[in-house]
Amino acid sequence: MKKTRVLIVDDEPETLKYVGANLRVRGYEVVTAADGSEALQRAEEDRFDLILLDITMPGPDGFAVCEAIRRHSAVPIIMLSARGQEKDKVRALDLGADDYITKPFGIDELLARIRTVLRRSQHTDTADRLVIGDLEINFRDRRVIRAGEEIKLTPTEYELLVQLARSAGKVLNHTTLLQRVWGPEYGQETEYLWAYIRRLRRKIEADPEHPRYLLTEPGVGYRFAARDEAAPSTP
Repeated sequence: MKKTRVLIVDDEPETLKYVGANLRVRGYEVVTAADGSEALQRAEEDRFDLILLDITMPGPDGFAVCEAIRRHSAVPIIMLSARGQEKDKVRALDLGADDYITKPFGIDELLARIRTVLRRSQHTDTADRLVIGDLEINFRDRRVIRAGEEIKLTPTEYELLVQLARSAGKVLNHTTLLQRVWGPEYGQETEYLWAYIRRLRRKIEADPEHPRYLLTEPGVGYRFAARDEAAPSTP
């Protein structure tokens, strides 16, 4: 069986040793990088199933590395940081990180986050597709097309879109969405939803400031537009 390949990026040797050893003993194939430049080189030259990415390190920091990787890859990224401020989490998520874990963390917590992120990237759906307005979601092939053009989504972006689209016309509250997409231990991290709804709107909406598909229900949650709402208006 092919091993899951993980790139760990951190300038602290202790973190590389601690996390790397715990992942290897559980059957993961681990590659390490000690700074942002090395991380970008490895990510460009090789393929990984997951990247664990520290924020504060020499060379390009984790934010810059995440942004650069997202220009060409949808590989799942979990940010590691001693900085637990909400603004840092929002910035990381807005750049395309799939999750954010604050140091110090226990290995059980990290492993749970890894399993959840990998499950999203490997999930397949047996249903066919949803077509609404000029948007098509092909669940079987995990493809999203708007106005005839395919839109590249990360696994987390895609999973959030699917959860909303499968309940078109129905409001899903913050807790429900967080737990369905990020896992049962989530519920209060509304900044995850803010960041990812923004990212999705930039990708699938013709006018992100006036969304047609991803609608906000203030103080409650979000919903995917019903068919009649997303249908083009007649002149």
